Amino acid sequence: MPITEAEFGASLPVDSYGPGFFRVAGVVHRGGLLVRAEAAGPWGGYDDLAPLEALAGQVDVLFVGTGAQIAYLPKPFVAALEAVGVMCEGMSTPSAARTYNVLLSEGRRVAAALLPMPGETP
Repeated sequence: MPITEAEFGASLPVDSYGPGFFRVAGVVHRGGLLVRAEAAGPWGGYDDLAPLEALAGQVDVLFVGTGAQIAYLPKPFVAALEAVGVMCEGMSTPSAARTYNVLLSEGRRVAAALLPMPGETP
């Protein structure tokens, strides 16, 4: 079975990540990250709801990367997003980045809010 490379067009995929950073479409971002097809920028964590609530009506699902391990999303965080119509799915940051990329390559309306991986930054 032939393997075909994912096509992202003008959309912004997560190229890579490491301790404290993400590379999105060739640009390095330090710290937490909110990425969607059109833009990527800083995300301050679970208390930084405004940019996530602004996704209402723009995305079908928001993947939330909880760091190196999967963790439960805080109930008030989920409730605030559900109140504005943003469905979120918590998973480890590596899983969230991969899932975001796969669905992005399919042309789906997705976003990812990613907590950085722990460790020393280069």
